[in-house]
Formats: sequence, structure tokens, C-alpha cells
Amino acid sequence: MVTRASNGARAWGGGIGKLLVVLAGAFAFFGGGGYVPDTTHGYLPVKDAGVAWAAEGDTVAEAGSAAPAAPVDPAAAGDPTAAGDPTATTDAAPADPDAAMTAPEEEAAPAAPMEQAAAPAEAAAPEGEAAPVDETVWSPQPAPKLEAKDYPVVKGFSSRISVWFVAQLHLFFGAFVLGVPIFVWVIELVGYLSKDERYDHMAHEFMKVAMTGFSLAASFGGLLSFMLVIFYPDFMKYMAGIFGDSMIYYALFFFAESFFVYTYYYGWDRMSDGRQKLIHLGLGLGLNMAGMTLMVLSNSWASFMMAPSGIDESGKFLGDVWAAINGPLWNPLNIHRFIANIAYGGSLTAAYAAFKLLTSADAKSRAHYDWMGYTSFIIAMVGLLPLPFAGYWLTKEIYAYSQQMGITLMGGAFAWLFIIQAVLIGAIFLSSNYYLWCSLGRSDGSKRYTYMIQPLGVIIIIAFLMWFTPHTMVMTSKELAQVGGAHHPVLGPLGVMAAKNTAVNILILATFLSFQIFRRSSIRATGTSFWAKYGSVIQVALYTAAIVNIVALGIYSYFLPASVRIGLSVPQVASTAVVLIFGMVIDILMFREKEEVGEVRWGSMSDRSQYALVILAVSFTWLMGLMGYCRSAIRQHWHVYTVFRDNSPDAFTPTLPFAANIVSVIVVIFMALVFFMFWMPILASKKGKAKEAAAVQEAQG
Repeated sequence: MVTRASNGARAWGGGIGKLLVVLAGAFAFFGGGGYVPDTTHGYLPVKDAGVAWAAEGDTVAEAGSAAPAAPVDPAAAGDPTAAGDPTATTDAAPADPDAAMTAPEEEAAPAAPMEQAAAPAEAAAPEGEAAPVDETVWSPQPAPKLEAKDYPVVKGFSSRISVWFVAQLHLFFGAFVLGVPIFVWVIELVGYLSKDERYDHMAHEFMKVAMTGFSLAASFGGLLSFMLVIFYPDFMKYMAGIFGDSMIYYALFFFAESFFVYTYYYGWDRMSDGRQKLIHLGLGLGLNMAGMTLMVLSNSWASFMMAPSGIDESGKFLGDVWAAINGPLWNPLNIHRFIANIAYGGSLTAAYAAFKLLTSADAKSRAHYDWMGYTSFIIAMVGLLPLPFAGYWLTKEIYAYSQQMGITLMGGAFAWLFIIQAVLIGAIFLSSNYYLWCSLGRSDGSKRYTYMIQPLGVIIIIAFLMWFTPHTMVMTSKELAQVGGAHHPVLGPLGVMAAKNTAVNILILATFLSFQIFRRSSIRATGTSFWAKYGSVIQVALYTAAIVNIVALGIYSYFLPASVRIGLSVPQVASTAVVLIFGMVIDILMFREKEEVGEVRWGSMSDRSQYALVILAVSFTWLMGLMGYCRSAIRQHWHVYTVFRDNSPDAFTPTLPFAANIVSVIVVIFMALVFFMFWMPILASKKGKAKEAAAVQEAQG
């Protein structure tokens, strides 16, 4: 029997949800709620752990037969999917759910009619005869069953690799230009409220960096559209048949974003004070709302490919575009990408500031770019610390929708990519902590805390090593015989999630402690309030209790079944979240009255600290490319999971070295374009100064 997840559709209100998508999609992802058993939204059948889908048609093989190794559609570096309850049927939604539940087992429940606004009402056909079809009116079609000959071939181009390159470059620049305007607007608002022009100047320079990124994101987006239409015309036709309405809104919001971005940037000096500044802030808000709307709409297409909804088991659209948009992975993907875009935008602007500091000679410029790099770094940290929690939620929803897809992601063909992911995340945390420790050198007051750097470094390295230790080792037959199996007798226990959940939470806590040390390195609390006296003691107690709880739960989970063990990650994450939230609140209360301890010397940072910022940006980029590939590739041989099979000539699941090499080449190309983008303002500035000097010389001569 064909199976599907019993989660059903979201509990969102249909009318309000549609209004949000059209008018305020930028904030639609803040909604949510659990899934409810509402079969009218037509969630698709999914591959479960005991079921493998046959190569053609809708027949199902017996449990235990493996799905054929297969292709990935590189079109979207989108996000994963998930599994469900193998007890629910995949028949079209019944008109009367109660009647369907009582229908005989041999009979299929009647499908709910789909209204066609443009189609005239037709009399019911006589029994035994097919209803007449009006061929002049468009009607939804099942997912096509294509063969290799149905895919156009362009000589000299691999459809898979070409689309992979362009899609990933578009997503890199898209993430950058969606993340930067968010904190640009916040920084400008802080400058307006505090009357400090330094913030306004810094926000303007951040926006200057992003302007070239907008052009490149749009260029790669247009190229991607052409490539998808050329290489995958039937796929695009199928997607347009479902998401045509939202694609039109996407185009309209793209023009809206273009209007806001140019008026916001080029009107900066003109609208610099008074009521005009409020108008300028309104333009910035409009820019971010348009950008967020573009993000959530495009996320709906990617999440549909991974976890389709709003269609029946044959892939035929049921008529409710909101049901197709609001799939089981849409909100987790929105939250994950929103946070990631902020962290990524902060890391790239921090790399820009590092580049400018390293190429500046005068002390004033170095001080300015040191402060700019520090601000960008803090923004990146604001996104980085909660990002693992958002990623955990997304992965949890993948498992909730399709256990087979989740197992493929974390324990199957792509498991070793997560070892690489662990190394890259470790590089991000190590470079972040190194930058914070170097930042202590800006003030003499930091000498009070330098003794903590060495033990923090040891803790971070141990947690990092635990995190990327694999559960099974890649060994030769001789090595397997010597070790006694695929699991190392000493390191093997560190490869399970019990150890990894413990390690990552300790890593986050250690990084937050480094940030708190840096934050108070040049100040001292002077108040007589309760928090000024006992705030530090309470924070130490919070850290101690959280670490004891995290470690104890990690050890205890070794004695539990795997199905129960994963649940202990929730209190571990909660312990970390309590420290992050309450630790920051206590800091704010402690230092409401404070005094400076030593002067902050902006521009005195070492060159090595700036290289750490560059490593941070490169690691973020590499990680995004790798995980984007993983989330898209776990669809394997499906354009749309379990519904629309990919039979193109280039359909295959790459080997891990092949995939890693492709991602690495894309990262190198992207970073080359980014540093070219950084260099362009310098070139323009030099030409402007040369013309100005020539004009002065001519006037004097």
C-alpha cells in the first residue's frame, strides 16, 4: 500500500496565511505551529525506512529493497525532506473524512473536487462514461514520467554541473545581499536614535559593499532561470503549473526590491536628517521586507522539491497554492536561512573590513576599519550561536517527514560530508575565539582575564575533536583486522550523537564565555545594585549548572536506546539557551553603571587577527556550499521527492570527492568575485583622487 506521512497540513489559517505571503511575506516565517491531521492539503507519499519506491510508476517494492543510487537535481541548493507515519494512505483527500474512514477497505474514498473558477459547470457523465473535458481550459497535470531523450542536451555542457555552479553562486550572493541590509538598517536606526554619526557612516559603507553584490546576485539569478528552462523544461513547466501565482509575485517583489535598494542607497546623503531620515529608514524597511518576501517564496519551491505538499500521489496540483507553499519544511527552512544570512553577511563584511585594514596605512583608517570589523564580527556571532539550534530543528523535521531521507543524510551516503561539516564549523568557532582573544589586546583592562584564555582554548579543542570524530573509520581490510572491526575501541564511542551533542553545546558555551570576557575587558561595574554585586556569582553558577547538566545527560544517554537517546538533546540545548539568554541579561543589568578600565586602542589589532576574520568568511562560504549540496542531494533520483523522477542523462549521485571538489571550485570562484568586489571601491577612490590632484595641479599651474 502506498504510504505517506500522517502529519498533514499546517495549522495556519488559510486566509491570513495567504495575505501574509502576498503583502508581508517577509515575516511569514514567524508563524508556524505543529502539523495537524488535515488530509485536504494532500501531503505526498514519502519513502519510509521499510519501503523503497520502484524506478517507474507508483508501485512499491517490499521492505528491505534498496532504492537505486541516483541523481540529484542541482537546480536548487535547497533543503531536505522528511518522513512520516506509514499508516496513512496517499489517496486524494476525501470530501467527507468521516465517510472515508468508514468506507469499505476495498473502496477508495471519493476524492475532493477541485474547483476551477474558469471552467463552466458540467453535468455529471452517465455511469460508466468518462466526464467530458474542456480542452480549451488549463487543468493541472500529473508529474510527467520522462526519459533521457526528453531532456535537451547542449553540446559541451553538463546540465547537472552547469546548473549546480550557477545556482550555488546565485545563492551565495543572494544570502549576502539579504543579510547585509538587515543589519545595515539596524545600525542606521541605532545611529539615528543615539545621534552618533559614526554608525550612520558605517551603515552607509556596508551598503556600498552590498551594491555590487545585488548586481551579481541578479545576474546569476537570471542565468539560472535560463539554464533551468534550457536543461529542464518539463520540470520548470511542472513547477510553474503549481507555483505560477507565487512566481508572478516573486517577479513583482524583485522589482520592488530594486526600487528600494537604489533609492535607499543613492538617497542616503539627500535624506540624512529630520523627517527625511525617517523616510530613508522607511525605504530601508521596505527593502528588507521585499528581500524577505523573495527569500520565503523561493524557499517554498526548494522545500516543495524536498517535501511536496498540495498535490496528490500522482503529482497533480490540488488547486490550493498555499498548501503547496506551506509544506512541512518551509518554516524550518525560513528560520534557518534567515539566521544564516545574518551570520553570513556579518562574516563577509568583517572580511571586507579586514581587507581594508590590512591595505590601509594611516592610523585613522585602521581605527575605523578595526571598529567596522569588530561590529561585523559581533553581528556574525549573533547569527552563529543560535544557528546550530535552527539547523537541528530543520534536520529533526527531515526525520519527521521521511526517516529514510534522514538516515541517508546522517547515516548513509552523505554521513562523511558531516565530518567535513564538523571540521568547517570547528574552524569557524576556533577563528571566532581567536579573534576575541586577540581583541583583548585593545585595552590594558583585559589583563584581568588573560589567564582564562589557555583553559578555554583546551576546552574548545577537545570539544572540536569530539565533534568531528567519526563513528566508523575508513580502513583497509588489514586495518579492520588489527582494530577488530569498523569501530575503534577507544574513539568509537565518541562518534555517536551522545558525545557530539555534548561537545557542540560545550563549544557554544565556551565561545559565549570568550565573548563575555571580551565585552567586559575594558569596563568595570560601579553600581551598588544587587546585580552589580552578585551578577558574576550568578553567572558562574549558571555556567556550572549548565555544564554539569549537559555532561551528565551526555553520559547517561549512552545507557539508553538510540530512539530515546536523541530526546536528551532537548534539555542539553535548553541548558545552553538559558546561559546565553540569562547571561546576556545579567550582563546588561550589571553594567548599567560602569567605568572605563583603560583606553580602547582601535586600530592596534595584529594582522593575524584580521586573517582570522577572512578564515571565518571562507569557512562560512564553504560550509554553506557543502550543506546546500547535502540538502538537495538527499532527494537522490527525484526532481520532486517520490513524485517526479529525474531521468536526465546527467542524473547521478556524485562520489564524495567529486562533490567536495565541485563545491570547492565554486567557493574559490565566489571568493575571487568577492575580493574583486572589495577592490572596486579602492580602484574608484584612487582614480578619483588622481583626477582631483590633476585638477588642483592644473589650477595652480
